[in-house]
Amino acid sequence: MSEKRTNSGYPVTDFRNLTSPIVDVRSPSEFLQGHWPGAINIPLFSDTEREAIGKSYKRESRLKAVLIGLKVTLPSTSKLLEIIINTITKRKGEDKSLRIYCWRGGMRSAAFAWLARTIGIKTYLLEGGYKSYRKWVLNQFEVVLPIRLIGGKTGTRKTDILNHINKENIHVIDLEGIANHRGSSFGSLGMEEQPTTQQFENILAESLDEFHKNDNTIEIWLEAESSNLGKCRIPNMLYSQMQKAPILEIIKTKNERVENLVNLYSQNSQKELENAVERIQKRLGPQRTKEALVAIKKKEWSKACEAILDYYDKCYEYELNKRNNIDSIDLSGLSLKLSLIKILNKNLNPL
Repeated sequence: MSEKRTNSGYPVTDFRNLTSPIVDVRSPSEFLQGHWPGAINIPLFSDTEREAIGKSYKRESRLKAVLIGLKVTLPSTSKLLEIIINTITKRKGEDKSLRIYCWRGGMRSAAFAWLARTIGIKTYLLEGGYKSYRKWVLNQFEVVLPIRLIGGKTGTRKTDILNHINKENIHVIDLEGIANHRGSSFGSLGMEEQPTTQQFENILAESLDEFHKNDNTIEIWLEAESSNLGKCRIPNMLYSQMQKAPILEIIKTKNERVENLVNLYSQNSQKELENAVERIQKRLGPQRTKEALVAIKKKEWSKACEAILDYYDKCYEYELNKRNNIDSIDLSGLSLKLSLIKILNKNLNPL
């Protein structure tokens, strides 16, 4: 990568190869909607200030918008400088520099970079801003990927199996972990707040980039999912590839699955569990809904699981019947460690 003047723009690929902290100077709501994973938000304007400046730009002129922006930022210059210094001092080593971006790589990032340079900090701007990063993200899903899916009925510990695979030629992506959702009506229980779909895509794209950078990995393993994980949607091109990918189906006894589900969900409050059941009551039907709610009230966790499991099993079987290229592996009675050994020793169908 050739060196450039520190106030010039770097294309996404060059910007990625730098190691400085990344600063997103957009407003808090823009940052919340989606940002470069790992970026620090140091907004030049608040949401209301950005809105006012934007309206001025459209209705009056660029000069008027710039003047309003200066009126907003100049009184807070010392505070911004303090934040910049604190960001830099946290960084170990001699390299005191920042990577900076705004929406299109325009005035906000340039103004912030100028401010940083007044106190001797090197700055690198993202050419095209966050908009160019989003284009890079979406392009990651256009590439043909060597995908293998881990499938199985609810309670077979598919996610645990994925997260404990430690083999250098397999790249694992935990979609449920990225989305903070397990995919069912109960999927959000015990999980942190979900990212936006845009941020979900950003994190997913970064994981795919890790796969491309590692010459040793030859497969990507994902859990078989529906297209939506709560409010996060799997990108269409990636989901289309998942629909065609071979599946390794995990088989466990019903008793084991019930035990796993009890361990996972019984720690949640009675109200949370009742709400999750009520969200799917039309699909469960009145009898199973009543059985599940009564069991939850009595803290009879196994009975509650059994009342619901039949519905999810039928959904799984319906989806599985649409697919071919399926390997099955019976892990009944095996610990997680022994399950992993058996999976990795299995002669799987080629991709």
